[in-house]
Amino acid sequence: MSTRTRYHLAQFNLATLRFPLADPRMADFVALVEPVNALADATPGFVWRLVEEGEADATGMRPAGDDVIVNFSVWESAEALWDFVYRSAHLETMRRRREWFRRHVDAHLVLWWVPAGHVPSVGEALERLALLRADGPSPRAFTFSSSFTAEEAAGAGHGAGAAPAGGEPAGAEPAAL
Repeated sequence: MSTRTRYHLAQFNLATLRFPLADPRMADFVALVEPVNALADATPGFVWRLVEEGEADATGMRPAGDDVIVNFSVWESAEALWDFVYRSAHLETMRRRREWFRRHVDAHLVLWWVPAGHVPSVGEALERLALLRADGPSPRAFTFSSSFTAEEAAGAGHGAGAAPAGGEPAGAEPAAL
């Protein structure tokens, strides 16, 4: 079995709202959540996305602060995620992000490899983001511009999908946007 099929790529990102979601200035963004999520769900290579229990998305979840929404998903490969983010209708939403979200000083996106079939938890994602912010890119927490392969993550001594020191074990609860 190839490393590509044994591991999937998890992505987690934060967005600090300029205005509450109910504010009329957020109406265009709110209207785009469902179609962009549907696009992601139908994109080749998509595996999973965080969804709040009983909801269609995760915009009501606020694990990183009252004014911060999260986006969390798992993909079969970095190429599949890249194609969705930068080669689909999602790109137009990204181009408008400054209308709706504040600019982040610290890293707001983190990528890491997880064993295929593992649904990472929000706690795991927050730990990976903290690891990236504290130590910079590594095989355990990276970005598109400084990425690592699943092979590099597995060879780093921690194994792809291993939680950071003090982190929770692989296989934690599901959650989604």
